[in-house]
Amino acid sequence: MTVVTFEIRDPGLLTTIQDRGRYGYQRYGVPVSGAMDEFALRMANLMAGNDQNAAALEATVQGPRIEFHTSTWIAVTGADMTPEVDGQPVPMWESLEIEEGSVLEFGDLRDGMRAYIAVRGGIDVPVVMGSRSTYLKGCFGGLEGRALKAGDILSTLPTEPDTALSKRLPKDYTAPVYGGTHRLRVVLGPQQHAFDSNALSRFLSSRYRVHSDSDRMGYMLDGPMIEHLEGADIVSDGNPPGAIQIHGDGIPRILLSDRGTTGGYTKIATVISVDLPSLAQALPGQSVSFRQVTVEEAQDALREQESIIRSVARQGQLPKMSISLDDVAFAVETEDGQPITQPMPISGPSEEVLRSIGVNVDGESYDFRLSVERES
Repeated sequence: MTVVTFEIRDPGLLTTIQDRGRYGYQRYGVPVSGAMDEFALRMANLMAGNDQNAAALEATVQGPRIEFHTSTWIAVTGADMTPEVDGQPVPMWESLEIEEGSVLEFGDLRDGMRAYIAVRGGIDVPVVMGSRSTYLKGCFGGLEGRALKAGDILSTLPTEPDTALSKRLPKDYTAPVYGGTHRLRVVLGPQQHAFDSNALSRFLSSRYRVHSDSDRMGYMLDGPMIEHLEGADIVSDGNPPGAIQIHGDGIPRILLSDRGTTGGYTKIATVISVDLPSLAQALPGQSVSFRQVTVEEAQDALREQESIIRSVARQGQLPKMSISLDDVAFAVETEDGQPITQPMPISGPSEEVLRSIGVNVDGESYDFRLSVERES
């Protein structure tokens, strides 16, 4: 088994350890936390050969400088902070091989706000209430409940000896470009009845900017105020990720990873889960606007996103079928390059179907023996 160790030479502006979050404790008032851009985290983990929920690094605005004490595989996704290994630019959104002694560092921020660095095996820190995620305000999770600092030495969970990885985005899907304008799809509610039609129209037609007083708990927006029919207060209820609260001052606030578990303010709408990564990559001063969609449209968008993730997860896995013609196995792929068959006979228990095929070409007859094997 292999354990990877690496050292934080420079932590950047704010680098923490995050996984997909801390579920099952919201009824006790414990925030979910976890990666702000869950899509980027999941993809980084898959490309590094990890489970999607493995702990990785979340770097905000300025990336860290990391020295690897062990050869390994990593992946960098999310914001483009011009990553380099040993002074040479390296691609994002795909598997990267790292040699012992190599240094990963970042340059200028070109696009987005948060980058994710996954290391083969997943970062090994104590599990607190089912998660390795850092909750900074509560000072728990991650490494001692704090942001990383220079001199921190981290290790991964043990894995099988490294094998070559070659995972990248599907051919028909390009890496996200976040830009400075974020058009977010929302489902109205749960308290849209607290606003009249003019207020709802103003909310959906206005352009806002991300306020500088925004963090992992939520984003405050600058822009037109939204008036209530009566008041902003409600009996406290649950706060889903992406809920848009309208306080008494009429200012929209979007609740994110470190949000409180309940809240006593009206929620005019909720950003659909597929668009939360775009919001998480929005810098202060950038533009945010909203477009209403139905629950069914939100579900369709989620299915599409999950299909992309499944496509990457399947890469590197041997298919469970083999096709041979006259005892020669052929590799068959989908249009986007995903393998359908193994380029070799099935080694374990299998079911075999044999077919004899006759072909006539220019009066000449040819007979072939087609074998289709599937793992049983």
